[in-house]
Amino acid sequence: MSVRLPASLEEFLAGIGPRAFRFAELGLRHRDDALDAVQDAMMKMLAYRERPAQEWAPLFWSILRSRVVDLQRRRTFRLRWLAPAPDRDDSLLDWADDGPDPSRTHDGREAYGKLADALATLPRRQREAFSLRVLEELDVATTARAMGCSEGAVKTHLSRAREALQRQLEDWR
Repeated sequence: MSVRLPASLEEFLAGIGPRAFRFAELGLRHRDDALDAVQDAMMKMLAYRERPAQEWAPLFWSILRSRVVDLQRRRTFRLRWLAPAPDRDDSLLDWADDGPDPSRTHDGREAYGKLADALATLPRRQREAFSLRVLEELDVATTARAMGCSEGAVKTHLSRAREALQRQLEDWR
């Protein structure tokens, strides 16, 4: 099965935007920081316009991942008592009800919330491996290039993430 490559970098960025935001929001747990990270990654991608289209996905995910890590590190070293406590506002997610079954929509929201909470407890590398491989459906080689590690490391991180998520979500099934 061949995957259709986008005709332009703009088409690529338009198609990847919502998924990139979810990835950044899971890593940063703050909507505005996630939007900033995605915007920064997209701006940096413009410098790679001349690269072949097949290189755009791993390059973009690598740039976004680096930006998320930078923001996480910066937040860790920030003087916490000078910064206002972030509000947890679950209403920021846009849950459009396209389906006819409200209970199914509710179950989907609840499942995503539980998964997001469980992912938030994982170590960063495990969360990245799971998000890129499972949620974004990237192959192992692309994920390894995006994460800047070996394919074996991706498989190890993914295996550990799946085990941890299964333990955490066991009661919810």
